[in-house]
Amino acid sequence: MRTVQVLGGGSAGSSAHVRSLAAGLVARGVRVTVCAPVDVDRAYDFGGSGAHHVAVPRRGDPASVATLRAACAGADVVHAHGLNAAVRAAIALGGQRIPLVVTWHTRAQVEGPRAHLVRLLERRAVKAAAVVLGTSSELVDRARSRGARDARLAPVALPAPSQHPGGPESKARAELGAVERPLLMAVGSLTPEQGYDILLDAAATWRALDPAPLLAIAGEGRERGRLQRRIDAEGLPVRLIGRRDDIAELLAAADIALLPSRWEARSVLAQEALRLGVPLVATAVGGVPELVGDAAELVPYGNAAALSDAVVRLLGDPDRREWLTTAGRAQAETWPTEDETIAQVLCVYDELAQAPRR
Repeated sequence: MRTVQVLGGGSAGSSAHVRSLAAGLVARGVRVTVCAPVDVDRAYDFGGSGAHHVAVPRRGDPASVATLRAACAGADVVHAHGLNAAVRAAIALGGQRIPLVVTWHTRAQVEGPRAHLVRLLERRAVKAAAVVLGTSSELVDRARSRGARDARLAPVALPAPSQHPGGPESKARAELGAVERPLLMAVGSLTPEQGYDILLDAAATWRALDPAPLLAIAGEGRERGRLQRRIDAEGLPVRLIGRRDDIAELLAAADIALLPSRWEARSVLAQEALRLGVPLVATAVGGVPELVGDAAELVPYGNAAALSDAVVRLLGDPDRREWLTTAGRAQAETWPTEDETIAQVLCVYDELAQAPRR
């Protein structure tokens, strides 16, 4: 069997999943081609998984679509990850009887006229797909509402770490300036939908604590300059530490992990925090409640007071933090493994490859 994996923007979650999926499929004798932008391949080394990489830009111009169409020729199944990739794959496969699988890892967070355009693109993508896989129940329902003829729940496993975070936690805390104060960690692109303004509102209330916790935010994005100016102007106990390659080590050193997002499906941060046994305070949005169960403190999105109160309560309650550590690790054990994720996807491929071509 030969499959083609198509990535568009290449978010951290979807790119890591495709890398894991490619390695697992190759190990099972499947020939895999990954069509992704050069920078995404540079970060995830799809060739190192045994797959063949074809450089396809994020653009939907005729040349990029032609490159994608050529890469898909002769494939048994094409699997697109995300809306951008799904739409381009649907166009590239026009007139060919190659089944298309689409995985929705997340959803576009847009409003106004752009929201109407996104709905049209979503309909185009799901109607072209033989099967749509949603990483959360909400995404499966969304695909069905857009006209998917076959939508299934397919939680994506976070690739297992090569080893447990090493080195003394005190080193990470010292680097961040949190040796004798609590350390709070948030991770994600510095964009409006991540909810960092709400997080900064909450951080303003933590200045009254003794000692005041330090909030470290790892990530880059277009909001960095504005957020930094606000931190400086208000004297907030917050550090923007940029893009990091040692997120697991930083999380392991934290007292609490924070996820203030407007919407998430299967948050990588939530998975990493629970797997590491780091207490998590997160917004009750999208697939987060389904993912974490009772093993995290959930608060409404946009409610800085609720977020602040949850953190203050946890900092003052070591027994509750210990309970969340145990519960988080137990919850992580209920998630599908990489092998189970790969097996489910391969089962879908086999089903489609054996079905009569329309």
